[in-house]
Amino acid sequence: MPHRFRAVGEALASGAGVLDACAAVGRDLARDGASLHEVLEGLRETTRGVTGQDPPYDVVSAVVNAWGETTLGYLNQLSCDDPLTGLSSQAHLRSRLSELHRVGGDVPPGHVLVVCAPPLGDPSDEPVDHFTRAMRLARTGEMARTVFARDETVARLGSHRVAVLARRDDRLERRVRLLGTLVGAAPGTGAAVRTWVEGIPATDETTGLLLDRLARG
Repeated sequence: MPHRFRAVGEALASGAGVLDACAAVGRDLARDGASLHEVLEGLRETTRGVTGQDPPYDVVSAVVNAWGETTLGYLNQLSCDDPLTGLSSQAHLRSRLSELHRVGGDVPPGHVLVVCAPPLGDPSDEPVDHFTRAMRLARTGEMARTVFARDETVARLGSHRVAVLARRDDRLERRVRLLGTLVGAAPGTGAAVRTWVEGIPATDETTGLLLDRLARG
């Protein structure tokens, strides 16, 4: 069997931890730049060698989901747009914040981050439900663009949140309330959606740490 699939072969032989082993090898091979064809060929060779049969659906799904999510995460770091939701990527938002620090000095007081987070226990919290999660973020992003309709950056923040880089002006409070109302009234979201304002920290380094914390939830 392919040496990168040894853990998968051992799990198939023992009957324990197969899906976890598949997810791990999918992530590892994606980081190494392996194509999906290579990954599936290695998986088929391994399962045929151990069981004499082609891999079952749940095994293939575990490998493909892990490979796809890792590959997508890498692409998001390179792109200005998130391909699943059409929102700006987190990397692009980070770049915009760095620009503000370079132009405005240590403290960019004229801007804030407006953050939207879905309620806890949302169906899209399921780790394999990438499509539902992406569609929810896309809908939230559309509402954010309706409220913040100028040149604000509306970005995906991690797996569950949307952030808007907005100007701090006399309309900000009203816009935040309106966005909270729209998101809470949207089908399938419910009133527990949280919308709040985060001040931008004094230094670029601290701002990066804030984004990382918000993305992790």
